Amino acid sequence: MPSAQISQNGVNLVKESKGLFADYGALTFDKKAMARNLSKATYQQILDVIENDEKLEVEIADEVAHAMKEWAISQGATHFCHWFQPQRGVTAEKHDSFLSFDETGQPIDRFSGRQLIQSEPDASSFPSGGMRSTFEARGYTAWDPTSPAFLLKNSDGKGATLVIPSVYLSWTGETLDMKTPLLRAVRVVEERAFKLLKLFGNRTARNVRVTIGPEQEYFLVRKEFYRRRPDLVYAGRTLFGAASAKQQQLEDHYFGSIQPKVLEFMTDLDRALFERGIPAKTRHNEVAPNQFELAPIFETANLAIDHNLQLMEIMRKTADDHGFALLLHEKPFSGINGSGKHLNWSMADSEGQNLLEPGAAPKKNIQFLVYLAAFLAGVNKYGGLLRAAVADAGNDHRLGANEAPPAIMSVYLGEYLDRLLTDIEKGSLSKDASREAIGHGLKSLPSIVLDNSDRNRTSPLAFTGNKFEFRAVGSSQSIAEPATALCLAVADGLDRVLEKLEKHAGDEDFTKRALDVVRELVKETKRIRFEGNGYSEEWHREAARRGLPNAKNTPDALETFVEKAVVELYERYKVLSKHELEAKHEIKLEAYVKLKEIELRQLRELIVTDIAPALVRQIDLYGSAAGRLESAKGGKELKAKLAEFGGLLAELYAGADGAEKVLEKAGAETDMVQRAKVFAGAGVETLSEMRSACDRTEQAVEHRYWPLPKYRDMLNLL
Repeated sequence: MPSAQISQNGVNLVKESKGLFADYGALTFDKKAMARNLSKATYQQILDVIENDEKLEVEIADEVAHAMKEWAISQGATHFCHWFQPQRGVTAEKHDSFLSFDETGQPIDRFSGRQLIQSEPDASSFPSGGMRSTFEARGYTAWDPTSPAFLLKNSDGKGATLVIPSVYLSWTGETLDMKTPLLRAVRVVEERAFKLLKLFGNRTARNVRVTIGPEQEYFLVRKEFYRRRPDLVYAGRTLFGAASAKQQQLEDHYFGSIQPKVLEFMTDLDRALFERGIPAKTRHNEVAPNQFELAPIFETANLAIDHNLQLMEIMRKTADDHGFALLLHEKPFSGINGSGKHLNWSMADSEGQNLLEPGAAPKKNIQFLVYLAAFLAGVNKYGGLLRAAVADAGNDHRLGANEAPPAIMSVYLGEYLDRLLTDIEKGSLSKDASREAIGHGLKSLPSIVLDNSDRNRTSPLAFTGNKFEFRAVGSSQSIAEPATALCLAVADGLDRVLEKLEKHAGDEDFTKRALDVVRELVKETKRIRFEGNGYSEEWHREAARRGLPNAKNTPDALETFVEKAVVELYERYKVLSKHELEAKHEIKLEAYVKLKEIELRQLRELIVTDIAPALVRQIDLYGSAAGRLESAKGGKELKAKLAEFGGLLAELYAGADGAEKVLEKAGAETDMVQRAKVFAGAGVETLSEMRSACDRTEQAVEHRYWPLPKYRDMLNLL
């Protein structure tokens, strides 16, 4: 992952050139476009809103709207839309044309300040957790000026839509989206981080910003195979599939040479991302066959999340153009690694100083240690919330599956920092044993400079040089939820620190006071620090002894959202109310229930209409052969196989019946929590049993009779 670096709205990321970056941000109404199209006074006011948290004055809206419209129309736009993030993990939009009429009835293009600032999509059919009834349909979107508007080009190149990032609220003022709580939580942690920075004597920085770099893992499969797998189309993952002879066991795909077809896709993807001002940086093969990763340069939190949501849509379209289907599910294939979205999180001041940068001598950098202690304090207190923020049906297949961190929220700091904190706790610092370079014994090569920590792939929250990598986030998820939870947890930790240090501001022994606070929090948070193998059974036993929460599935994890301490946290910082958190809990449970219903219904249908009939054809073939060979050598073996096939057929139909029983049992539950628990228990067990029978059937049936693409087909892009 690239080093933390802020790219605010894509400005100054790259210099003008004639190469790949010549059109960087061309489809984005960013600072460059605003400077060209707005008056100096209005441009400065917008900058103050973006950079200094100033209030947006409604009076400038008409000028901004007109400039946006003219810019968009010059590039073929005919419509505009407010683009928002309802609580379903994907974005939403309603397109309106620029069409209006003048006093004489002649058609003209018009886009007013009021249309820019506010719109009114129907709120009745979006997830609301009971906050809005079907007959209460009014909801409002409101322009978020801190995230630049952009153009969505039509696939035929003949038109475009001006897209305006927005928040989404109900007529009663309740939060219906994922952006509003994020913006509130980011503001809360940034204000406290800045206040602490000033306590350390910084008088030149104007603010502190949360910076995020979300790594995105994904799979590609050939589109023809995807369309022939209804489970992939409707559930996002293969509900059955026998392992092919070669999957990832040779470990030859990870960072391997990128296939030409995939490289062509990646090249077009980068070009499309750069046009949107999305700073894609790294691309490579991941561990599993057909699995890849894209990582960006760090940006401010809100922009990074908006860009990641755009990224997923651009990836889908680009994959489709190249004959691929994009799979973002956390576990599209059994038996090989799933996909995550590592949320790299840090903070930086307006002068570019990373507040989580240890410096050359971390033990002398007391400011870094205080921010580190605040982070640990937040995670220690709200680990259950962080687990809840990444909980969904897809991610249940990853967490703790020897390919992703366990569901236990612990922190890995690396040998040096862990030893340093232990020394601070004891009150005596040992000799600095950190190294500066690795000796490789080759004179012709430069030295390899070491970071202050190694990487621990089994840790859900790992310190990686100058940032924390929240590795438990799922690949299909919006990172707004986990980012919101992490910001609030750290804000609480910062408040703990500020409460202890503000009264000592300006004291001669302030540094000593700060070190005392670090020592106190280090002792308190010792239980969440773990440097070992998070996959091991020993760690699970040790974590239980330490009292760390370990929610095994989504329904259990989501209960944290309505716990008293979490409700108090969200309400104290005015991010969400108790009612809104209860609604969030309901929405997420409902999403889990609906997906499990889809999976059970889809697998039952495939068993009855595809898999069992294929086995019957195999039985018919063997039955005919057994009759002809009854007295010959081999007849006995064929009969034994027929008996085995009969048992498999019985298992298949028993599984289909079991799916119906689970659906009936869940449907009889009126309480959403209990319904979700039925699916998390009997539902998951039934799906596993059905899968086992399907996989064994696939291995028993001749290839010519098997109606669906196999793993050996789908895991090959050639």
